[in-house]
Amino acid sequence: MLQINFECPYCKKSLMDPSYQIDDHPSLKVTIIFENKCGWIRMSSLYGSTHIESEHPIPDKTLTRFFCPNCGTELRSHRLCDKCNAPMVPFKITEGGLVEVCSRRGCEKHLAEFEDLEAELKAFYTAYSSYM
Repeated sequence: MLQINFECPYCKKSLMDPSYQIDDHPSLKVTIIFENKCGWIRMSSLYGSTHIESEHPIPDKTLTRFFCPNCGTELRSHRLCDKCNAPMVPFKITEGGLVEVCSRRGCEKHLAEFEDLEAELKAFYTAYSSYM
């Protein structure tokens, strides 16, 4: 699997937490709200991994709202999950592009998107070629 560095698509600050590792790599840390609970969630930064740890247990099928821990902006895409119809959550790849994950606990739908496919794939390959 490939480890990816993420940042907020709004304030552009890093969402990576090198002090808290999941799958032996820095985790992606954001704030979540669900069922009147607010807390942190840390997710694996390995593309395709569904490993998470959270401040509060998240019941299966629960819809969660995600927020940048730096600027407080809600991370919400215009896109809905094509598996369960929940809002998708965008995370900007530091080297270019976007990864979106489903906001429903237990749904493993995710996707990667690139605006300038050639330029962003080249930057992505340059940044991550040592992992391949």
